Amino acid sequence: MSGRLLRVVELADGIAGRVCGRLFAGFGHHVTRCEPPGGDPLRTQRPVDATGVSYTFATLNAGKHGEPVDRLDDLLACADVLITDFGPARAVESGLSLDRFPHLVVVSITPYGADDSRSDTYGDSLLAECHGGLAVMVGEPTRPPLSLGGEQTAHAAAFAAFYGAMLALRRPGGDVVDVALCDVAAYIDWKSDVFYAETGQISARIGTNSGRWRLVRAADGWVGFIYQPEQWDAVVQLVGDPVLADPRLSTDQARSQLVDTWWPAVERWAARNGKREIYRRAQELGLPFGYSADISDLVTDPQYRARGFVADHLAPVAGLPWNSEPTAEVVPAPRQHRPAPDGSAPLSGVVVLDLGTITAGAATGRLLADYGATVIKIESMTRPDAFRVWPVPNAGDAEAMEESPLFESNNSGKLGITLDLKTEAGKAELRRLVARSDVLIENFTVGVTQRLGIDYPTLAEINPRLIYLSLSSQGQSGPESGTRSYGSTLDLMSGLASVTGYPGDRPMWSSADINYPDQVVSLFGAAVVAYCVTQELRGTYLDVSQRELVSWTLADRIAEYVDAGTIPEPTGNRRPGSTPHEVYPCAGPDQWVAIVCRTDAQRAALAALVGSVELADRPPEWWEEHHEEVDGIIAGWTRSQSVEECLRELTQGAIPVAPVRTARERAEDPHFRRRRVFLDEPRRQKGFPFRLHGYEPPQPQPAPRIGQHDADLRTGQWPPAGVLSPSPGGTS
Repeated sequence: MSGRLLRVVELADGIAGRVCGRLFAGFGHHVTRCEPPGGDPLRTQRPVDATGVSYTFATLNAGKHGEPVDRLDDLLACADVLITDFGPARAVESGLSLDRFPHLVVVSITPYGADDSRSDTYGDSLLAECHGGLAVMVGEPTRPPLSLGGEQTAHAAAFAAFYGAMLALRRPGGDVVDVALCDVAAYIDWKSDVFYAETGQISARIGTNSGRWRLVRAADGWVGFIYQPEQWDAVVQLVGDPVLADPRLSTDQARSQLVDTWWPAVERWAARNGKREIYRRAQELGLPFGYSADISDLVTDPQYRARGFVADHLAPVAGLPWNSEPTAEVVPAPRQHRPAPDGSAPLSGVVVLDLGTITAGAATGRLLADYGATVIKIESMTRPDAFRVWPVPNAGDAEAMEESPLFESNNSGKLGITLDLKTEAGKAELRRLVARSDVLIENFTVGVTQRLGIDYPTLAEINPRLIYLSLSSQGQSGPESGTRSYGSTLDLMSGLASVTGYPGDRPMWSSADINYPDQVVSLFGAAVVAYCVTQELRGTYLDVSQRELVSWTLADRIAEYVDAGTIPEPTGNRRPGSTPHEVYPCAGPDQWVAIVCRTDAQRAALAALVGSVELADRPPEWWEEHHEEVDGIIAGWTRSQSVEECLRELTQGAIPVAPVRTARERAEDPHFRRRRVFLDEPRRQKGFPFRLHGYEPPQPQPAPRIGQHDADLRTGQWPPAGVLSPSPGGTS
């Protein structure tokens, strides 16, 4: 990609800061990682390659330059961006006074926020997902909450941070992008906030064998049985068992009530067929099934091979989660200093045509609208966004048709117009809008835009400066590019489900109540659009594979498989470098705390707190080898106390800990309200995944009623002339 070369300094110990730096490096910018005295501990964290280098270290630091931390002042003096995960006290102790470098965009990624004293303690995805309420949604209802495999919240936070950095670079003067890991986890679980506000019900994990969408065992693995009510006839055709054709199963509500009468037939059918064959036949019928791909499946996958996402040799990272056209080398530009912030919205003057639906595309548009872009949502009067009628779990009416409150969260702050793109009049109206716009977003099934005549080559002839983002399931090219998916499909196909779950058990998805891939794709989608806007990359086509993006978060596991042939399996909440690293039951039903120890001092403090002679003075290797015994001793102590009692005593002992919160507890926590992770006007909706210290987004206007702004937009009253406004101060 072309654009001004950015000089980025990375001063971060955690995964999120490293991933954010990796994104800058992946886009071709100069990233300097400051190594601590004695070297980076992650370099030798198991698993390691034949040279003793950690796969995680290698993948997260590809494309970066290393410098000793004692050169920090010199590096910051000529930098554009600083990425740090230092809490407030550590920043002071390290002499990291940001006032000395007012020109900098500072990207702060901490557990609870840049000014929160709790951010001086260790934080990772497990702790964030527990405190943010995400973990209570993942796993089986009768078993402990689960963290998503790998470091998912850390990656999502990195995408949010990269987006924030682009917004800050659009504004005059330096700024601070304040990302809290627990906020990002809560933001991902926004639907639980809406459900709780609308129904008073507290969402919780439902696992993989209840509800409409389920995992079913195939002859050689697991398949996601995923469909919408209107697709039932295709399901009946796929399975071919007369039991499913019973007239009593004609409604979704009846199928839910009578599931025990027809689900065994599905299980018998699936057990006779391979997972890929089921997936292929389902997709041919338009069903968004997916199979649970493990890491070896990804490496041999024809789609990934065709797109160059994986290779036979050990690359420093598996692919990159984007393709773009045209491409060119990033070139250095003279250093420019900016005036002080003036309070204007970072994306003011940017006009976005939003053809996105449900979450991945529509939520990308919402994120751009939040920070000042004029976003025009385009729907058909006969086929509006399906989220307008998406059911909210309440009294069990699975076919409720009133406008869904979920639609508000992904579409507030937008204008709305209806166009029938199957007619010449509708296409002509779209062409008129394209001529005056800067960005177009779509997440249609591959081939739809070409059939409608609204593909990038066609629209680029009308507006050669258009930034066109395609967020398709598997990318625009390759043998499986035309497949259909929901977030749960991508949980499986990306490999994420294969490393999420209880040890030795079936794969686990994030569930339809979360659809994690949809949420993380929208964060990345907004980030990559803002990158093109900030870097003045006009006339750019962005091909983002949702599946590849989620797989990219498992790059270290892919690299390990290519090098050593190791196929990772679910490890529950345990992670390398931390023992214990688990959730433990407290007094009361479904009450849990997460405890993480990374140092001998923390383990010694924990052993003393639980009063265990068995744990005292044991080396870390012993804790790891005897983790089941360790977990039993710790659980014996936590069960006798409330969550708040555990938090108080563990915090006093300087042991990293987090409660496993629910949506109700999140609603009652002033932290999330103060940081506007959710909003309440006119009704509960998701808020913002980070804060810009120099710009506070206003309360967004309500989502448009279908066709609400037809008259204004068709008469040319809005938007104003659609020329992409330059960055204030001419610095980008």
